[in-house]
Amino acid sequence: MPNDSLVRSADATLVSTALQGLSRRPKTLPAKLFYDEQGCRLFYRITELPEYYLTRTELTLLRRFAKDIAAMVKAPAALIEYGASDEAKAEFLLGQTDKLGRPQFVAYVPIDLATDALTGMEARLGRRRPELAVFPIGADFTSPVALPAALGGMPRLGFFPGSTIGNFDPPEARRFLAQARFTLGSGARMLVGVDLRKDQAILVPAYDDADGVTAAFNLNVLARLNREADADFDLRGFVHRAIWNDRESRIEMHLESCREQIVHVAGHAIQFTAGETIHTENSYKHTVEGFASLAEQAGWRVHRVWTDPAHLFSIQLLGIS
Repeated sequence: MPNDSLVRSADATLVSTALQGLSRRPKTLPAKLFYDEQGCRLFYRITELPEYYLTRTELTLLRRFAKDIAAMVKAPAALIEYGASDEAKAEFLLGQTDKLGRPQFVAYVPIDLATDALTGMEARLGRRRPELAVFPIGADFTSPVALPAALGGMPRLGFFPGSTIGNFDPPEARRFLAQARFTLGSGARMLVGVDLRKDQAILVPAYDDADGVTAAFNLNVLARLNREADADFDLRGFVHRAIWNDRESRIEMHLESCREQIVHVAGHAIQFTAGETIHTENSYKHTVEGFASLAEQAGWRVHRVWTDPAHLFSIQLLGIS
């Protein structure tokens, strides 16, 4: 039996989530556990790595095509961003104006669990764009979300950048897209960042960089459990693994146990054999045709696709089918 005082001193939700995953065969931990304060710092470093093509390619596409994208939404409109830990990518759209110089977007709804980040974002935008109505929502964007009544009937553009859609398996991606379609309402559009299938010689280093930053990011999930869930993981006893699963068209991130060992989480003993892994993340890579089919199953239709010359990444504009 676990020590009840340990359970009380730990984050009960975190303990429950961790134990649920670590009790499975094979063991798992959800990717959302990556993003504590240290995890966010490490991920920011990942986005600047030479191997990590995703962020710089998406930023280039947004910089180049934001005006075209914004023009496809009737002004004045609302921009609703899912998973908005900062406004850096939204700024490309928020800065667009119509032919008369009026802002294309007059309202911005960032949705994220990180309420501190939302507070900072609201303050920055208040200084930089005082004319913009900002309505932060501190919530899990994978669950149903009610948009502010103040948006009224204005046109809406959902925004889901960063290839986060790739963290969902196909059924989860369909459920999220269908839910977003319901939330955004009739006539809405949605802009999604979608990473594309490519040679694993490009893919694997993006998730297993030479400097070991991604390894530190992956291992930080165990350090977080030590800090917040009264766990006693020896980080030297686990190594980062990035694997391309061609059949599933996804990169998998794992933490592999270097030896037979027992780890405790809030008093619960978890047995590991040598070579056993904790599956921490999937990142699905889509073809343009495959994503169009997935979107259609969720009630959307792809209107436009923008890609870089090497076809590494895409941003795709969806409309109600």
